[in-house]
Amino acid sequence: MGSLKATEDLLTAQGMEEEVAKAVKENDSRDKIIVRTSIIGIAANVCLAAFKAMVGILSHSIAVTLDAVNNISDAGSSVITIVGTKLAGREADKKHPFGYGRIEYLSAMIIAIIVLYAGITSLEESVKKIIHPVTPDYGAVALVIIAVGVIVKIVLGRFVKSTGKKVNSDSLVNSGADAMLDSVISASTLLAAVIYLLTKISLEAWLGAIIAVIIIKSGLDMLRSTISEILGERADADLARAIKKTVTSFPDVSGAYDLVLNNYGPDKYNGSIHIEVPDTYSANELDELLRQIQVKVYQENHVVLTAIGVYSMNTKNNKAAEIERNVKRIVLSHEYILQMHGFYYNEENNTIRFDMVVSFNSPDRHVTYEETVADVQKAYPGYKIVAAMDSDYSEM
Repeated sequence: MGSLKATEDLLTAQGMEEEVAKAVKENDSRDKIIVRTSIIGIAANVCLAAFKAMVGILSHSIAVTLDAVNNISDAGSSVITIVGTKLAGREADKKHPFGYGRIEYLSAMIIAIIVLYAGITSLEESVKKIIHPVTPDYGAVALVIIAVGVIVKIVLGRFVKSTGKKVNSDSLVNSGADAMLDSVISASTLLAAVIYLLTKISLEAWLGAIIAVIIIKSGLDMLRSTISEILGERADADLARAIKKTVTSFPDVSGAYDLVLNNYGPDKYNGSIHIEVPDTYSANELDELLRQIQVKVYQENHVVLTAIGVYSMNTKNNKAAEIERNVKRIVLSHEYILQMHGFYYNEENNTIRFDMVVSFNSPDRHVTYEETVADVQKAYPGYKIVAAMDSDYSEM
């Protein structure tokens, strides 16, 4: 697939054609599962909408009619999921070299907007019926159809949502959650019908208003979650730890830092990382190590490392170890410093260099950084201090 282009180039260069074929096959399989699940949802919702619309019109039930409209919107959501999945699988091109995977987030956002719109229109219709009530006329067939609708929606919702989680599709997860909510709506409608048959008290309009508010809240929650993903969320901590574990599994890599992961669609990550290696490494040895790390990280974590930065580690200077211990003690004594890494002491020009991770919780990160550097400089007045301020983008 297009979003796998960078992976293909990397692995093919390493003679890993099997990995390329496997990645493409997995992506194709995921798309087919999403499309198949969406088609099932469309079929189920269209059938339910047809029966409920007939019942709603014949029984003069606003709740049942709104439920039918909601089923139609669900079918539309499934259509959007299919379209979004197909577009997301397009080949990468000059304009979008990382592929079109993020389109899936846009389709999930559209579904959330549809749910929100359905809730607002439902609330409007319910308020009208509260002001101008209409007496419903339920029959046995109507009640049976509503009951069947409850069962179908529960089964469909659980199936779609679990499938969405399995293939990491926000669109399917949102559709499944919406279907589960619909089952509650249908059950409430059925309850209102039973209450009316037993007591002749019609709660339909009020029930419709309550249901509409629930739908609106659900739509807002979906929209908030999807927008957060589009803006860019912190990478999953477990994934970040797994990548660092893979990188440090190489004997000469003593540390892995500054992991940055860029999401280009569900389960489609490109990233960069810094590693710490002995200062005795030649350019050729380093080149070979970096290539091996890239391949292993993709094999084990399905992440493409597009860049690997390097920190050199002192191996020829005994004085460096003592200086590092002292500097680390000073740096970590500051409340908002989370980590120090990339330390190197250059005796020739009396330079101490290191990176420090400053917490986002700091009232002023730049002040924290400057105060910390000042304390290190005070402890080593005759040295040149070269310190970089880092942020932790992966886990904290």
